[in-house]
Amino acid sequence: MNRPDPNAVPEFDFVLFGGTGDLARRKLLPALFDAHASATLHPRGRILALGSQAMSREAYLDMLESEVRPMLPGAVAVDTWRQFLERVAYQQVDARAPEGFDALAELVQARGAPVVVCYLATAPHLFVPICEQLARTGLNHAGVRVVLEKPLGHDLASSEAINDAVGRHFGEEQIYRIDHYLGKESVQNLMAIRFGNALFEPLWRREWVRDVQITIAEELGVERRGNFYDGIGALRDMVQNHLLQLLCMVAMEPPSSLSADAIRDEKLKILKALRPLAQHEVAERVVRGQYCRGAAAGNPVPGYAGEPGIAADSSTETFVAIKAEIANWRWAGVPFYLRTGKRMQARVAEIVVQFRDVPYSVFPRPLDHEPGNRLVITLQPEESIRLHFLVKQPGDTQALQPATLDLQRMLPRGQGARHERKTGAYERLLLDVIRGRLGLFVRRDEQAQAWRWVAPIQQAWTDSGLAPKLYTAGTWGPAASSALLSRDGAVWHEEL
Repeated sequence: MNRPDPNAVPEFDFVLFGGTGDLARRKLLPALFDAHASATLHPRGRILALGSQAMSREAYLDMLESEVRPMLPGAVAVDTWRQFLERVAYQQVDARAPEGFDALAELVQARGAPVVVCYLATAPHLFVPICEQLARTGLNHAGVRVVLEKPLGHDLASSEAINDAVGRHFGEEQIYRIDHYLGKESVQNLMAIRFGNALFEPLWRREWVRDVQITIAEELGVERRGNFYDGIGALRDMVQNHLLQLLCMVAMEPPSSLSADAIRDEKLKILKALRPLAQHEVAERVVRGQYCRGAAAGNPVPGYAGEPGIAADSSTETFVAIKAEIANWRWAGVPFYLRTGKRMQARVAEIVVQFRDVPYSVFPRPLDHEPGNRLVITLQPEESIRLHFLVKQPGDTQALQPATLDLQRMLPRGQGARHERKTGAYERLLLDVIRGRLGLFVRRDEQAQAWRWVAPIQQAWTDSGLAPKLYTAGTWGPAASSALLSRDGAVWHEEL
């Protein structure tokens, strides 16, 4: 008997709200093109881009030609691009105008695709009215999946209000709260390395791990997002979602299976085990910063207060470093250092698991005293997983030198020199939505628990009224960030 292919992509309508926006042009449409070019999408899959602008289909395709195609990596075959454009349609729909949804529902229902993905690449305040109109027009049946981009609220109360409103029209199994870092190849490989092998399991605990560092650093400032960002800041924009989700992937226990709830149950346990920071601990364990005038890529850039849309006296943080601890048997006493910032020295996202040194070394240490035994998972700009350790120096000596094993570049046995195309984060996640896989998406209780953990930090900042520490654009943040680790005898990875 022929069994259905679990990786098969069913026929679908991909309804893209915000189809003329920045996220659609930079990430979503290129990801859908990559899936099309690799022959992953169902041949009858359709993309319905929606926007508030009056625009013909031809004008929209011209926009894709001029703004999306140049961003695609490598040479794009003319036929492949043309066939992709044949999937795309455009329709004017204003999220606040009901009549546009009537026409949309008629268009979708006339075709009757078994899967309808409604991707809300819009401002969060439009999530609720969009979902209400989808439900009113019957576009909330069991085959409909709604994808919510961050930020989902600015605190626990606003997040719960949005979830309540969306949940009145869609079941939890229909709601996909996306965090694109969970779709990274290196994050997926981390799970494979941890839970597919016996090698790391005995070491993946407090007895052998000295500390864990998770960094998401950006070279860019707030760009054109000043009006939005000034009301959010780095804690709520990056820590509450991206950094805590990555922490969960590092620290979680092995799930009983790869089912969605088995994975998310284990992540929730970690979020609940995160030790809350008392108000008096925030000043000691959290560094809050804001970039001032400096240079990026050799060019002078303004400080945060000089960016468009930012008040001159703004106290919004553009940098956060936190020493977090997990109160369970596996991780008790192991510091998890979380760091994110804008206008940093380099664009990098990485997880560093620093293992403990041997209790006594009989070998001469390297002259630079570089600690060995660390696993570095790089998520951007180039994904990799590297194991750093110490080996003997060549020649007539017993001295040690650092060596690196690149785990992600190692070819699986039997595949020879065959090159496997990497699936991009958004591509993987969009395919999972179409297939109905929830494992890489954030469940409501996870999101709520993350908000509960960051709330005392935000409250302590509000109550103290202290301004963030300034750091020069193009550096690695305030000096207090390095001091946070030095008190524990540790240093940030780039300082080694």
